Amino acid sequence: MAKRFSRKRYPLIEGFVNNGDLGRLLLRVPLALLMLFHGIHKLLYGYGFVEALLIKARLPGYLSHGILVGEILAPLLILLGIYTRSAALVQVVVMVMAIYLVHSREMLLIGVQGGYALELQMLYLAGSLAVFFLGAGRFSLSKDGSKRY
Repeated sequence: MAKRFSRKRYPLIEGFVNNGDLGRLLLRVPLALLMLFHGIHKLLYGYGFVEALLIKARLPGYLSHGILVGEILAPLLILLGIYTRSAALVQVVVMVMAIYLVHSREMLLIGVQGGYALELQMLYLAGSLAVFFLGAGRFSLSKDGSKRY
C-alpha cells in the first residue's frame, strides 16, 4: 500500500510533487516549441500546399494564412503564457483542420511501428486541449497567471 507524503513530515517533497503550476509549464513549453518548429518550417519553405488542400475541400484558400497564426503566433503566446487559453484553442482548430485535410484517411490506421498512425497529431490536439482547460498557471507572463487555479 502506497503511503502519502504528509505536509508535516516532508513539506519540500509535498510542495514539489503537488505543483500544478510546474505541470502546466512542463506541458506548455514543449507543446509550444514543437508546434513552433512546424510553423517556422512552413514560413521558410512555404505553405501553399495548404491552400490547395483547402480549395480541394471546398473551403476558401485564404484560410491557409491561418497557419501563421496557428503555428507561429499561438505557440509563441502559449510559450510566454499570454492569452494562453485563446492561443491553445487556435491550435486545437489548426490540428482539427490538419487532421481533416491531410490525415483523414489515416484515422483508423496503425502505423509501421505498431502505434496509432495519427499519434503525433493527437498528442498536439490533446495537449492543446489540456492547455486550454488548464490555463497558463503561475509561471507565465499573464496577469492572471498568478492566480491559483
